[in-house]
Order: sequence, then structure tokens, then C-alpha cells
Amino acid sequence: MSNVSRSSLASNSPPLRLLVLSNGHGEDMIAVRILQELQRQPNPPQIFALPLVGEGRAYEQLDIPFIGSVLNMPSGGFIYMDGRQLARDVRGGLLQLTLSQIKAVRRWVSSQKKLGNKRAILAVGDIVPLLFATFSGANYAFVGTAKSEYYVRDEAGLLPRKSKNARWENFSGSVYHPWERWLMSRRRCKAVFPRDGLTTETLKQWPIPAFSLGNPMMDGLEPTFSRQQFYSQDVQQREIVRPFVVTLLPGSRPPEAYTNWETIMIAVSALMASFQERDSIFYTSKIVVFLGAIAPGLDSNILSQSVQSQGWRTESASPIQISDPNALTFKQRNAYLFLTQQAYNDCLHLGDIAIAMAGTATEQFIGLGKPAIAIPGNGPQYNPAFAEAQSRLLGSSLILIDHPAEIAKVVQSLFKDPDILQIIAENGGRRMGKPGAALRIAECLQERF
Repeated sequence: MSNVSRSSLASNSPPLRLLVLSNGHGEDMIAVRILQELQRQPNPPQIFALPLVGEGRAYEQLDIPFIGSVLNMPSGGFIYMDGRQLARDVRGGLLQLTLSQIKAVRRWVSSQKKLGNKRAILAVGDIVPLLFATFSGANYAFVGTAKSEYYVRDEAGLLPRKSKNARWENFSGSVYHPWERWLMSRRRCKAVFPRDGLTTETLKQWPIPAFSLGNPMMDGLEPTFSRQQFYSQDVQQREIVRPFVVTLLPGSRPPEAYTNWETIMIAVSALMASFQERDSIFYTSKIVVFLGAIAPGLDSNILSQSVQSQGWRTESASPIQISDPNALTFKQRNAYLFLTQQAYNDCLHLGDIAIAMAGTATEQFIGLGKPAIAIPGNGPQYNPAFAEAQSRLLGSSLILIDHPAEIAKVVQSLFKDPDILQIIAENGGRRMGKPGAALRIAECLQERF
């Protein structure tokens, strides 16, 4: 059969019915990026979704139906970090919700089978959606967002760990345990997309169809400005006169994000004070800009009050342009501070360094090749256990400090050594991957299904 006739048959065949299962807001966002690319493919699948955690608001960008019940749980999806959160979720109806979702998946698969439709499931997240997919009876693929070999090893070998329980994470030769690998090696599992190359190569030791196509978390982060805004002609001169930019990432979930912001403001004050010291590499400097990347769900008035309590005053002039006409601007001495809820990508790209108390945002910033300094909070998300695990995931690009005042010393040492910054840049790209993963995954799904 000629290629032309094959193509013609493919375009005339009924579209695949694809059910997407995801378990968390970040996982929903990754799923949406892949689905957007799938919808642009020739003869795209007819898509359905079931967010297993939360209300799945990320899917509002797409016109696709949910096949079952969704419900916000008290933990916000962070039960794996705190047993008390799991207990709250159980009291909040977690078991009943899970049972209804299992029935919904089986009902959907059964109905598509009766109609004679070709059907498949895309599981995005961890073992929970993977279990749903495995026992659905349909072909499936898995986007593994929760685990990485970098949690236990790097390219040089196993990471030194203090806890005896750490051996459990890698007892079988991979961060993915034997039962998870069994789920990924079933005949109906057509593709597995780990979050990085190191994890992909490890999984290939077993009969798992693993593909190293990148991490969709790095997609959709293009800035609104050209990189030539700072780096065109006279690069060295421009580097001297341009502001030093610090991106502030407090996280997205209230009330934790408000507490994180208070901690970050203490760090900002410590950094400001250090810049006034004569031995500081920033002493002659120039203008310093702090960019607060504030999630849309947070109340900027609460954050603004915290900023003003630290001696900042509202300002109309601005030394830097970001794509948010509603951004709040403050000034103190030779420093400016912005609060923006619309210019997230610009905040990531403009920052030379980040003060971070966030999950996904920290990883994305580091994926752009930049260093971040993290201060563990009290959770439920950005607590010491989460921050320590994230530092293993991100390696040298993420520097943990115990107290906000320690930040000045870290910043000074980082920017005195260009070699360290180069190592950090290469490390971030290696661990988070290049943009375009969603398209590559979508194309692979079309082929495998």
C-alpha cells in the first residue's frame, strides 16, 4: 500500500477516544499542554478528562468533558508529605471520591468498547493515575511527573544520605519500585515519558517503552520581550548598566504563600543591607530590582501591606519593563520591587537569581539555567522535607539556607565565581530539559496509539 493511500485511510478512520487522568494542579497543567499539542495534530483524538485531585480548573482552557466527579480535598493534594493531611482528606470524602472515579473510568472504557471506538488512556502524575490506567482494560501511556532518579543519584552515582529510610527509595535499583515498573511494562502500556534523561535510561534496563522527550514543565515559558532587550550590541557595557534582578517565588497556595512572603521579605531586607557594604560586589551598583511573581489566586493587597511595612514606598517610575500594566511598584533607596500577577514568564526570564519557596516555579526558574536560593517554610507544601527533596532533584542549582539572613553571603559567593554560574546553567538545562516536550510527546502518542 502506498504512503498516500495509508495517509488517506488514517485521515478517514474514526478518531481515537482519549481519556486523560491527572492528580494535582501541576499535573493538570502538564496534561493540558500535551492535549493542546494533540489537538493541533492531523486527525486529533476526541479527548475526555478526569482530574483525580482538585477541581481541574486548568482544563478550563480546553473544551473537553469530564467523565466523573471532581472535588477539592483539604490537603490540596499534599497527602504524601503529612499523614495528618491524609486523615483530613479521608474525613473529607477521599475514599468515596476515589471509588466513584474508579467506576467512572470503567464505565467510560466499557461504553467506548460497546460503541466500537478505539480508546486509550493518558495517565499524568504518579502511581495513582497509572493504577487507574493499568486496570482500565484500555491501552495507556504514562507521563511520570512525580519521580526522578535525581532524587537518589546523579550522573556520578548514588547521593550520600543521612536517613536510614533513604535506602528504601532505591532498594531495587531505581526510584521507581518493582510494582510501578510492572505497571509500566504491561503489554497495553504503549509509552512512558519520564521527566528527565537519567530516569529514562534507568527505566530502559527493564522492558519499559520509555522515551526521553523532555519535561512539559518547560513549555509555554516564553517571555514577552526579545532577549536582545538586554543582550544586543555592546554586551559588556549593557551588563554593567542593567539592573541586578532578583525573582521572588512565594508559592501559589494561601495561606502558606502569605507566610512564605513574610520570610522572603526578611531575605530581601538582608540582601538590601549587604549591597550597602563596601566589600559587596554590588556596592557600586547600580539598580537592584525585585520581581514578585504572584499567583493570580493570591490577594496582592496582603502582600503589598507586607512590602510597605518593610519601608518600601509606592513609585510610578520604573527601570524595567514587564508585561503587566497593573503591576504594583515600590522603591527603597536604589532598589525597586514589583508585584505582578500577569507577567510570570517575564519574571522567570529577567531574574538573575531567585528567592524561592515554591514547587513548580522553582523548577522552571532553574530549568532556565539560573540559581535559586530556597528557605524551607512550615508547609504544608514548602516544608523542610519538601525543600530537601527538591534540592536533590535540582542539584547544585538550588541552594538551601536555614534563615533568610544567610542569603547575602550566598549571593555574594555565587556572583564572584562565573565558573559556578556556568555549571549551574548547564545543570538546570540537563535536569529540566529543553522546551517543546509537549509537542514531542503528542507526536509520539499519535504514533504509539
